[in-house]
Amino acid sequence: MSLVSLRLAAMALGAIGALAAASAAHAETSANTGDWIVDARLRYESVEQDGLRDADALTLRTRLGYETPAWRGFKALAELEGVAQLTDDFNDTVNGHTAYAVVPDPEAFELNRLQLAWSGSEGRRAVLGRQRIVLNNARFIGNVGFRQNEQTFDALRLEARPFEQAAFTYIYIDRVRRVFGDDSPQGEWDSDSHVLQADINLPFGKANVYGLWLDFGRDAPAQSNQTYGVRWSNEWEAGGWRPRLTLEAAVQSDYGSAVSDFDLGYQHAELALRRDRWTVTAGGERLEGDGARGFATPLATLHAFQGWADVFLATPPDGIRDLYAGVGYTTQPWIGGRPLTFALTARDFSDDGGGADFGTEIDASVRIALTDHVSFEAKGAAFDGDDPRFADRTKLWFAIEYRY
Repeated sequence: MSLVSLRLAAMALGAIGALAAASAAHAETSANTGDWIVDARLRYESVEQDGLRDADALTLRTRLGYETPAWRGFKALAELEGVAQLTDDFNDTVNGHTAYAVVPDPEAFELNRLQLAWSGSEGRRAVLGRQRIVLNNARFIGNVGFRQNEQTFDALRLEARPFEQAAFTYIYIDRVRRVFGDDSPQGEWDSDSHVLQADINLPFGKANVYGLWLDFGRDAPAQSNQTYGVRWSNEWEAGGWRPRLTLEAAVQSDYGSAVSDFDLGYQHAELALRRDRWTVTAGGERLEGDGARGFATPLATLHAFQGWADVFLATPPDGIRDLYAGVGYTTQPWIGGRPLTFALTARDFSDDGGGADFGTEIDASVRIALTDHVSFEAKGAAFDGDDPRFADRTKLWFAIEYRY
């Protein structure tokens, strides 16, 4: 852990102790006694991949924490996270079972979050310490919430809304605690990274203008980059339908400890149509490559993009183009008065110019909230490769989650 990370943790720990004492006194005259955090997920994941033994992973993730009540605008939060493996017939990236397909859910027990937050007027907010960060749709910075071991950040986050139609966010990231855990040489990255974003409400939608200056020093110099982009979305009503259009573009180049020079681009467009219980979506995402490397999003929630089979977690050197179409449906209330939600998406992958086929994929899921605290999800992904670099694979997940 770096010196700055130690300082962040020490400050947050000290703040939690002080706030706990203040909150205890405050609780004597107030019903607000803070919030306990209980979040558990039992999940089975199977992977059949050409060239590897089939993986069968049954894992249990549990998070326990507490957030103090507000005191003069301050709150403190502490949360532990543990991941237990109930089977070991899979490659978790650190157990040495390299003959099996990868399920990157290693055993772990760690301090997941430890933060001090302050909120004031005009949207002013500050968060210091180990925290969860999800920026926009998590394409560039996310918590990788699908994996059992969440990605968190030792960071300082500042927010303000000085104008009614504009808000600003600044984030300094000192350390990245990745999903691979403390036993992996890639489990933590030292960082000297800055993120700046402006969120602007326009008469015809909302724009997010951002800059990311990511430097990971000796831990991941090839992932260091600077990225500038803009994301725009708007939703309206038309004849009983609710269309939503999203457009995004970014440029990326070398920065900080980067080991080579590069200039790459990113484009994304998506149209979603909602009517009653149906949602139909079509879109395309393009990450450029220059033959040596592809456009990189090292802090993203990657599972949410380019297919659930996770074939393209790293952009190929010749880039990637993902064309997709999907449909979603929510039933009438069913079990316990709650609906089932279905989703089906088809994808076609090629290089960034569309000249070389990489393969196709089908993703499907069903989810239901059984109670106010318990939910069940089943999902699957089947990738059929057209390029020998990308092996055919089929993945299935069954998960039950409890949140309090």
